[in-house]
Amino acid sequence: MRDIDELRDLRDLAAFDAGAPPLDDETRRRGRARLLATITAPGADHATRTTVRPASLVRRRPVLRIALTGVVAAAVTAGVLVAVQRDDGGDGRGKTAKPPVASLPPMRNVSAQTVLKGAAAYAREHEKPVSPRDDQFVYTKEIIKETNQKTGRTKTYVDEIWRSVDGSQRSWIMEIGKGWWSPPLADNESVWPPQDWGSLRKLPTDPEQLILAVHGELFGSEASLDEITDEEWSVIHYSLAGLLKVVPVMPEGLRPAAYEALGMVPGVKAVPNQKDAKGRVGVAITYDDPSRPEEASGYDSYFIFDPVTYAFLGFRDERSSGDGKDIKRYTQLSYLDSWAIVDKVKQYPSAAS
Repeated sequence: MRDIDELRDLRDLAAFDAGAPPLDDETRRRGRARLLATITAPGADHATRTTVRPASLVRRRPVLRIALTGVVAAAVTAGVLVAVQRDDGGDGRGKTAKPPVASLPPMRNVSAQTVLKGAAAYAREHEKPVSPRDDQFVYTKEIIKETNQKTGRTKTYVDEIWRSVDGSQRSWIMEIGKGWWSPPLADNESVWPPQDWGSLRKLPTDPEQLILAVHGELFGSEASLDEITDEEWSVIHYSLAGLLKVVPVMPEGLRPAAYEALGMVPGVKAVPNQKDAKGRVGVAITYDDPSRPEEASGYDSYFIFDPVTYAFLGFRDERSSGDGKDIKRYTQLSYLDSWAIVDKVKQYPSAAS
């Protein structure tokens, strides 16, 4: 699986938080089961089935409009962070989220499974059904606070996106203040995670079935959870994380299922006492890849949740620009400020009919 090895090399350039708590017993058990399956199972020839266009490899890098042969390669490159727990008044217009906790005393240790199950329960309780028309657009407004790790200087960006609901119209995309027109997919192209509402609606809202659907889509074969290898779990993790990050508005039940499915991935872990863009203290979920070589660094993206309600607060990510002595490294804190369904690209919610 050369594509996975090459992309893992790219992913492992990210920094690893060595101060994170160890994996819990359930995650270790699943990891051992995956390892045993890898050792004992015959090799599988995962055939590629389509030409796929990836989403961004690293947070805040523009989406490249290139076709990759191989669904697995595209899945691993799908890591853009744009997800939040939303409130909706029932008219299709999003509202600013107001998670309750601003500060807390030191937190107790909690497992990733507990956090993500809590996040799923919170999402199910608060999500509002959304049924946009194919000819409409999903508008999102995201706030990003980016800090230069060397100088400490912080800049704030406002990214506004208008994405075609069915993908048939060009969309307006922004990344750290820079925008461009994204044309519709060609007939022989697809993308993971899917962006159009019709494809999203077809994804299972049962967490186990969602994992198996992702596996089938990326590897072209059927499998049970016990048959999934460490390498395949790694790709599934990035695919689920990409779904939660790239798609800010989902059909009813899909986001809770994605949270629970993410909690079933070996290597997902909780890190307490993480601050979001508004200074609120939360518990973060990140990933320690069981198939990663010991000398390699790890995943640098964090989902941050309220430690009491498990409402989603925002993301912490890292990016770099330049190379060699000119390289600059940044820490990003971001959250979804608002969203809405609108009739036209570049139309603001206040003008929506």
